Amino acid sequence: MSQLNHEKATITERRRFLSLMAQSVGLSALGGLVWTGYIEEAKASPLILRPPGALYENDFMRLCIKCGQCVEACPYDTLRLAVPGENKPLGTPFFIPREIPCHMCTDIPCVPVCPTGALNKSSVSSIKEGKEKLDIFKAKMGLAVVDTESCIAFWGIQCDACYRACPVMDSAIKLEYRRNTRTGKHAYLIPIVSSDTCTGCGLCERACVTEKAAIHVLPNEVAQGKLGAHYIKGWEKADEKRLENVSQEVTTHTKRSEKKVEDYLNSGEDLFK
Repeated sequence: MSQLNHEKATITERRRFLSLMAQSVGLSALGGLVWTGYIEEAKASPLILRPPGALYENDFMRLCIKCGQCVEACPYDTLRLAVPGENKPLGTPFFIPREIPCHMCTDIPCVPVCPTGALNKSSVSSIKEGKEKLDIFKAKMGLAVVDTESCIAFWGIQCDACYRACPVMDSAIKLEYRRNTRTGKHAYLIPIVSSDTCTGCGLCERACVTEKAAIHVLPNEVAQGKLGAHYIKGWEKADEKRLENVSQEVTTHTKRSEKKVEDYLNSGEDLFK
């Protein structure tokens, strides 16, 4: 082989090597971007609503294998799997009440098919006749919250769409009568949601007549506050028992703390000094 042909072969091999290296770097960079996007999307799910019986989000994410069996079992196509671009953990089941709410199937077909326990059967069951039976009314998918500024019932316009749609009518949603001071003649029919019995099915949100629903379901941990262990319901014996082992030691000493409560309350002194 001539020297010229040898140099051409060497250059060709070198170019091929450099080309492969460039392709590898490009693919690695693309893979990194895709993975970063996946991680960021997996974290962006503060308002996601899960199927009945779903564990708390961290536990649910740990156990859910994204198999889609719960989605397949849903007869109303309520459940769907998150896809890229929805800002929800990819491949995990969720539902959007305004589009298709949970229709509260009594046999809850989405729960028994879960192979890992991410959908906990016991949390949506009751003991009846000595046996554990599925009970959809035990579900806590979320909590309905009313936007009082957008709800036309708070304007004085009679509307009970959410109340009528609620499968736990007169319990999860009640209508409260209030005097309409603006007209002096009519009454407001105000929807009041109970966190004790609301299942978060979203049927109320779907039924709302406003352009954007004035009642919407939020995850319980987002919709509800948290009292903290230092508050006691004195009217409930079970809760009051938490005081039995509490120390009575007073850690803050002031001149007022040395007095009896009835003494300084009746003394007329400024309590805020």
